[in-house]
Parts: sequence; C-alpha cells; structure tokens
Amino acid sequence: MRLGCFKSYDVRGRIGEDLDEDLCRRIGRAFVAVMTPGKVVVGHDCRASSEAFHTAVIEGLLESGADVLDIGLCGTEEVYFATDHYGAGGGIMVTASHNPIDYNGMKLVGPGSRPISPEGGFQQMHDLVADGIAAANVPPGTRTRVDHRAAYVDKVLSFVDPAALGAFKVLVNAGNGSAGPTFDALADALARRGAQLDFVTHHHTPDGTFPNGIPNPLLPENRPQTAEAVIAEGADIGIAWDGDFDRCFLFDEGGAFIDGEYLVGLLAEAFLARTPGARVVHDPRVQWNTLDLVARAGGEAVVSKTGHAHVKGTMREADAVYGGEMSAHHYFRDFMYCDSGMIPWLLVLEHMAKTGKPLSALIGDMRDAYPSSGEINFKVSDAAAAMEAIEAALVDDTCEIDRMDGVSLSFANRRLNLRRSSTEPVLRLNVETRGDRALLNETTAQVVEMIKPFEA
Repeated sequence: MRLGCFKSYDVRGRIGEDLDEDLCRRIGRAFVAVMTPGKVVVGHDCRASSEAFHTAVIEGLLESGADVLDIGLCGTEEVYFATDHYGAGGGIMVTASHNPIDYNGMKLVGPGSRPISPEGGFQQMHDLVADGIAAANVPPGTRTRVDHRAAYVDKVLSFVDPAALGAFKVLVNAGNGSAGPTFDALADALARRGAQLDFVTHHHTPDGTFPNGIPNPLLPENRPQTAEAVIAEGADIGIAWDGDFDRCFLFDEGGAFIDGEYLVGLLAEAFLARTPGARVVHDPRVQWNTLDLVARAGGEAVVSKTGHAHVKGTMREADAVYGGEMSAHHYFRDFMYCDSGMIPWLLVLEHMAKTGKPLSALIGDMRDAYPSSGEINFKVSDAAAAMEAIEAALVDDTCEIDRMDGVSLSFANRRLNLRRSSTEPVLRLNVETRGDRALLNETTAQVVEMIKPFEA
C-alpha cells in the first residue's frame, strides 16, 4: 500500500486522513531504523496540529533509542542549521509550509542537512511506516531542549556587513506564520551590530488559525496585503514569507511584486561580484534572464531539475556558490547548500545600499529585457495528455525541446515550460520572451486556451 502522505522527498497530507499522531510516531521509528542517526534535531511550525505531531514524532524517535535535540517553534532552515551545527545524524521539521490549513507534514534531512532521496532511505522509511513498524526493544533516548537561535543568527548575518545595509525602511509581513520570533532575533542582532534599518512589522504574531489567510505570497491573490502596506508605510522594500519561511518574497518601493526569476538574477549578480567566475544553479522553468546575467557577470550557469533535493544535489556536484528557483527558494553553499528565507532579503538590502539604486531600478531592466508570465496553475484531469497536445500543436522546425523538467519549448523569441507539480494535482505553465511583452501575452493566452479542455 502506498501512503499518500509520502511525496517525492517529504511528507505532506491532510490531517486525520493522510496523517495523524500515530503515523508521526511510526515515522520517528522508521527514521531511526533507516538512518541510525544517534542525535536528531526536531522543530515545528505554528500550525494548530504541529505541536502534537512534533511530540508524536519525538516519541517515536526516543522509543527507538535516538537522542532528540528539540528546538521548538522555528523555521525549516533552522532545523537545517541546527542539524549541521550540532553534528546530528538527521533533522525533522514538522510543517506543511504553504499548504491549506487542514494539511501538515514533515521535512526530513540526514547528516549535514543533506536531503534524503528515495534510494537513499526515504522509500525504505515509507515501507516501514506502511507496514506498521513497532517500537524497538532498546533503551530509550533522551530529549534535550536546546537554544540554537543565537548561533543561527550569527550564521545568517555572516553573509552581510550589518553596518553597510543602508538606512532603509523595511515592511515585513510574517503572515502569522513562524517567521516573527526568528526575525525579531535577527533584527535585534542587526541593531546591535550597527544596522540603521527601520522595520515595520505586519501580521507578525504566529497564529495557527491564520486569520489573514495561509501565508503563501506566491499566489497573486495574497500579495495585496503586503503591497498595500508597503505603500501605506512609505517603505523602501517589502518582505513576506510562507509559513515555515524557507521562501521569501520581495516587493519594491511602489508595492510591485518581484517575480522569482528576477530575484534569482539579482542574487546571482551579487554573488558573482563577490566571487568572480563562480557557478550559479537555476531551475529550467524561466531561465533566459538568469543565463544572460550570469554570462555578463562572468559566471557559469548550471541548470537543475526543479525541487530542493535536485537543486541541492546539483549545487554540491558543481560546487556552486548560489542556487535559485523562481518559486522563491534560494540556496547557499555556505549555508549547508540549503535554502533560506532570511539570507536573501539581507543580501538585497546590501546590494541596494552598494548600488544606491531602489529595488524597482535594479529589477526594471530585467523585466523589460525578459518579460515573463509568472507561474500559472491549472487543475487538470490529465496533465500528461495536456502537455502532449500542446507540444504537438506548437512544435515546428525552429523549436528546441527539453524534457529535463516537464517539457520546455524554446523558439527564437519565446519560450514556455509545462510541468506537473510533485505535491499538488496541477499543471504549471511559465512563458518568457526576449523583450516582447505583446508576444508574451499572445503566447500565454494561446496556451491557456489549449489547456482549457483538460481542466478538471
């Protein structure tokens, strides 16, 4: 029997239907049986069910003989950091990230916060959990509450010079997710180290009922609350996070949302200015802007299949200094090759201060040179059939086809990518052009019409 909550690399499902406390307890047992971790770092987000699931997975770990380092309410990147910092054999973060309120899940990593692949033990864990793995007949482990945050803050702030971040007014929207307490620790440390930043907080208190909606600024309908607050406060920049803040989203001084591929390009530029000739990893959904900027900055662009495990693996293979996905995941070699939602906005503030340019100016030329549609999601009855039909209709002798991730169709002045989500029953579309917004709109409308017959 295949458990629906086990996805490609993590656990995610509907509470009470796909995931409950007993299953979490079994996941803890299976984690120890497969990984023999010795010590395991465990944290949780602020969802209403997360504390109970956190307790249950710890029970499974303890009764299997593992020692638990409990870091409590945190973000996913803090589990990544603490796993490496304490030399633990693994880490588990209880979170459903940006999924609906009736979902929860877990992100699991091995030593050094490396992803656990299906062939590297994740499939074996699934099989043990599905078979109903019982408690091991071993002495129980110990549970220790540890405070990792000061060391985590030091690590994050090592990426910038706090005194050189400029005197910006910054609107931060935690969306009532888990980011608030961690941000406060960073803000306090920044002030002590000479930063002149003026922070205005919005929906800052963690609240698992999510009174202002699930924090997921990737959805266009969720962006106005941050955009309007930026304008109302006269802020120089707006920052918003998803629930476990492994993704951050930026808004310029006029409240305009910065699409992920442009932020990838901006961060690539910033890193290549520091590390000339370095490699930068990117995903294949929208890539022309990144390829252009990396080439002009003298770096080497390396493409990776979408998804954190794939990007992290490619970064390690290439020894890339930075990796970015248009979905707002940003990865850093000096942060265990892991993604962080706190490092990117600090780097952007530093870049703004160094260049003397507002964020709108830093991004404006990119938008003009390579306009993009943004990711458009469709619930479809048969994603494979939809992709095949669109490919058959559009391909001609001038088209280059790439199947690394879904299907990418590249023409002289336009490019599109279609791919199935690995976590949701949707088909995702991205379109980009070379400086031709009319062609962008035309192509996007054309493909949207072609998908309509397949919509569920």
